[in-house]
Amino acid sequence: MMIRKITAPVLLGLTMAACSAQSSEEAEREEENLLTADWQEITDKAEGQEVNMYMWGGNDNINRYLDDWVAPRLKEMHDIELSRVPVSDAQDFINQLLDEKTAGKTAGSMDIIWINGENFKAAKDNELLFGDFSGQLPNFNSYINPEAPEISHDFGEPVDGLEAPWGKAQFVFVHDEQKVGTPPKSMEELADWVEKNPGQFTYPALPDFTGSAFIRNVLYETTGGHEQYERPAAQIEDLESRLEPMWDYLNDIEPYLWRNGETYPESLSKLDQLYASGEVAMTMSYDPALAASEVLKGRFPESTRTFLLDAGTLSNTHFLSIPFNSSDKAGAMVAINEMMSPEAQTAKLSPENWGDLSALDLEKLSPEQQAAMNNVELGEATLPLEELENNRLPELSSDYIEILEKGWMENVAKE
Repeated sequence: MMIRKITAPVLLGLTMAACSAQSSEEAEREEENLLTADWQEITDKAEGQEVNMYMWGGNDNINRYLDDWVAPRLKEMHDIELSRVPVSDAQDFINQLLDEKTAGKTAGSMDIIWINGENFKAAKDNELLFGDFSGQLPNFNSYINPEAPEISHDFGEPVDGLEAPWGKAQFVFVHDEQKVGTPPKSMEELADWVEKNPGQFTYPALPDFTGSAFIRNVLYETTGGHEQYERPAAQIEDLESRLEPMWDYLNDIEPYLWRNGETYPESLSKLDQLYASGEVAMTMSYDPALAASEVLKGRFPESTRTFLLDAGTLSNTHFLSIPFNSSDKAGAMVAINEMMSPEAQTAKLSPENWGDLSALDLEKLSPEQQAAMNNVELGEATLPLEELENNRLPELSSDYIEILEKGWMENVAKE
């Protein structure tokens, strides 16, 4: 048998491969330890780490809350450097993680990502997320009800501990009470108002997120409620015919919309501009406190108010997660835990900071913590928290979204 001489380059390659395998094994052991370690061990390891948080960066209030409130607190309390990395769309970092997974990149630049809905499902299906970490967080265990549907599921997808709740959102209609004295309380009343006030209402063209949410509210009310859509879309054989009343409704109001429905604002920001300039009397938001924030900034008139429908409006939870190849997982866990604290959630609730609804179970808070949250000045344009809470409707699972957005293009936009 011929014995081949092993050259230096081959030896180097074997050594590098062995080191790579060793480092990969060490990383796996470290990850397993973080999922079972004592919290003090995790906080000790997190000290001095630099945590990159990838998130949508299109809102000045949210950015300022992270930079001016959260980041200094993390530095002072845990010596963690939090760097906010803005992206235009969450799908951008999902695609990047997919590329890194394919390339075998085990040490990535992302440590925390802000996701929910379709992006969470894509990340979960492609194994792009760190393990079942949320149960390790003290604030999750102290202040969250893990069995609540809006916590255990994300747009119908089981969360399985892969993400931790950061806040809640709810769809609201925004109106100028000087122009809309008595706001509609149903989709039928809205259609009647639109017809009597031509050109004063419209909604963003799909696939804009808020425009898509508007037609999902229309879907629930015009087709008999949300319960029938709790099953996966593929299991509803007559789904196409069930959607017809929604398409009829949207086509019926179209001639009375802004610019006779011949065009739609391409985004919510464009619709907000139309409202701010007085071209339309209503806008809408999946952020119940956005209107109050815009009033504070002087962009919306002081007569701006928000309203819900008697049948309720869509609501969802948004989450924070840790990518599979985060380089600083301990720091990410500590940062997420702090962002779930009652203090951080109360600060986040204020329209001066952000105005985002708390993810915490109010019944789990102490009387003092409840009082602090209830004493937050939400502004006249924001509905009381109790009213919002009592009129929440669950979101559709993500498999419906593409169907509805494609259907809108075929049944409304092209008509």
